[in-house]
Amino acid sequence: MIVSTARTLAETEGWDAVTIRRLAECIEYSQPVLYTHFRSKDEIVGAVALEGFAELTMALRSAIPTETTGRAAVAALAEAYMAFAERHPAVYDSMFSLSNGLPFADEATPAPMREGFTALLDTLREVAGTVAPGLFTEVVWAALHGLATLTRAGRLPPEHTPERLKVLVDWMVGKG
Repeated sequence: MIVSTARTLAETEGWDAVTIRRLAECIEYSQPVLYTHFRSKDEIVGAVALEGFAELTMALRSAIPTETTGRAAVAALAEAYMAFAERHPAVYDSMFSLSNGLPFADEATPAPMREGFTALLDTLREVAGTVAPGLFTEVVWAALHGLATLTRAGRLPPEHTPERLKVLVDWMVGKG
């Protein structure tokens, strides 16, 4: 209940609106009781981030129809990634900008984060060519994250996202 309330507040009013006091009021807990569940707002943001990674993983895996491979699979993956970032901006921020305590690319990386990377890797492995699949996936992930972040920040016009994804997918599958 704490995490879902924090997420709802963040999605509707922004992360600045998510405070321990405000959460306690919304869920009708006292602040000391809320602190028995989470020691800080950062821990709450981290919990939202882990939920976000689980949801992103499901979105990526469900976006690719069974037996779809190659360019079609990569395009579906890229479109699903961008759609997730657009639909869940506060969650996306928790996953990549705000959750400083969650380690990436480390043996301590939580399972939902590793599974998100694996969802990308499983599709991209086939088109990695001579590049190590893990390295290729990191670069593609960085490109998708960059497109999502720059678009959300208003640095790239959103109406050109489909063309940008086409360029990226063509590059990924060796046709760019």
